[in-house]
Amino acid sequence: MSQSVLDTNVLVLNRFFMAVRVVNVRRTFTLLYRGCAEVIDHEHGQYVSSDFESWCELSQLTSIEKQPGEDYIQAVNFELRVPRIVRLTRFDKMPIQTVRFNRKNLFARDEHTCQYCGREEPSHKLSLDHVVPRSHGGPTTWENIVCCCLRCNSRKGGRTPKQARMKLLKHPTKPRINPMMAQSAADPRYACWKTFLPAAG
Repeated sequence: MSQSVLDTNVLVLNRFFMAVRVVNVRRTFTLLYRGCAEVIDHEHGQYVSSDFESWCELSQLTSIEKQPGEDYIQAVNFELRVPRIVRLTRFDKMPIQTVRFNRKNLFARDEHTCQYCGREEPSHKLSLDHVVPRSHGGPTTWENIVCCCLRCNSRKGGRTPKQARMKLLKHPTKPRINPMMAQSAADPRYACWKTFLPAAG
């Protein structure tokens, strides 16, 4: 199985078709196999649902003539198509409106781009920087943390951008929707997500 395909994103909806989170393909197939979720697929201008068994059958048919943008993983005797959206069958809570403050979401908000030099890097080559350092009373908040490459982080040290003669590309703000959802929705493979995502405003 392809590592990259298993780590691609799948949008999770609650029972009322409201986006609640993004999970990887591994987690998605666990939810489908256990009957906790169903696939929501876009066919001929409308959304249709499939349980795990019917999705396996459909995958065998669609794998004969794969379409651009579709991903498949190899099962025992056939290829299983990777869904883009699933709906939880027993979860009816409303999505949490506040975006979780964590490393993954901060990197997604800043699009894995150093907010000082503009270089885009993979996660392991990035760190998070307090714009106003903690030693200067800077808080650990959305509005004071930015994605930063290791080189710029070292150069800035425990100084403010002004003291280090460095300029921010943009002022950090708290995102209105989950940055992982917004970032993935920009990928053509996830165009079908947009129907279910709140407007970024």
